[in-house]
Amino acid sequence: MSRLEPTLEALCAWENLLLAWRKAARGKRTTPGVAAFEHQVADRLLALQQRLATGTWQPGGYVHFTIDEPKRRCISAAPFADRVVHHALCNVIEPVFERLFIPDSYANRPGKGTHRAVDRVQAHARRYRYVLLLDIVKHFPSIDHAILLETLGRRVHDPRLMDLAARIIASGDGVLEQEYRMVWFPGDDLLAACRGRGLPIGNLTSQFWSNCYLHPLDEFITRGLHCDAYVRYVDDMALFSDSKAELWAWKDAVLQRLARLRLTVHQGSAQVRPVGTGVPWLGFVVYPQQRRVKGRKVVEATRRLGAGFDAWRAGRISFARFDAGVQGWINHVRYADSWGLRGHVLRPFVW
Repeated sequence: MSRLEPTLEALCAWENLLLAWRKAARGKRTTPGVAAFEHQVADRLLALQQRLATGTWQPGGYVHFTIDEPKRRCISAAPFADRVVHHALCNVIEPVFERLFIPDSYANRPGKGTHRAVDRVQAHARRYRYVLLLDIVKHFPSIDHAILLETLGRRVHDPRLMDLAARIIASGDGVLEQEYRMVWFPGDDLLAACRGRGLPIGNLTSQFWSNCYLHPLDEFITRGLHCDAYVRYVDDMALFSDSKAELWAWKDAVLQRLARLRLTVHQGSAQVRPVGTGVPWLGFVVYPQQRRVKGRKVVEATRRLGAGFDAWRAGRISFARFDAGVQGWINHVRYADSWGLRGHVLRPFVW
């Protein structure tokens, strides 16, 4: 068996569970659930190890809440012990898939991220005349459980590990049911409405499995269509070419390939456009020689920072918390040509 072959024994190894606990607790050790787990961490990890090894572990219930930025969405938080299991599972199976993923998939991967995806889009905008932008409709609510398990099973050969993955995936069935509107694909019968679907937004496993689910699409675009300039961040895709006709043909091919994954795209925004008019991408508008922050993002930041400033002056939050919000926004928009913008947004907070 290969050294990298993911197995239940590797997942249950004490070193792996200890690493998983540290990852899950990072930055959250003062929260009640994490602190309670840490109070008896050795005993709790041993009990977790026993349940995982014997196949008796079951996911707990989610706590749901809604956030409005960057857009309104339902977040599902698993119990802390479950988050330890999620990290333990990703520790053993992620290296196998990471070797397969294309370099230009940028979400939730080591050494990647939002700003590197923006850098890559701008590099392509300097080389090509046109871009095709695609984004998937309700990506996480639409992920089909059977297709995902089939994708994972091609690389994870331990049936006990697959059974654990299946339990975690099944725990998300119906969590985002209100977010999904039934889409019928060729060959569907009435039973298609009963297919398990949806991954909870907030699970570490959901973010990783999203990349696994879309990896066949990445390969189809880069190898099947021979698109040399392609970038994906979660469900946002950008394809570049000097030929508008080629991009329109690629669009049709991608839509057909997505249908095999039971996914669709927003048709209104799925357009071929010249890169010189700006490429809207991950909160920025990217031009060949400059970047701007989207106007909507400026309005959102102004409102959020203003509320934080008022809360600090009223004594509801500490200055450190308000300052952290300011520094986080500055650190994000500094990747655009935003010196004047920063002064404009932050001027009301100078006293």
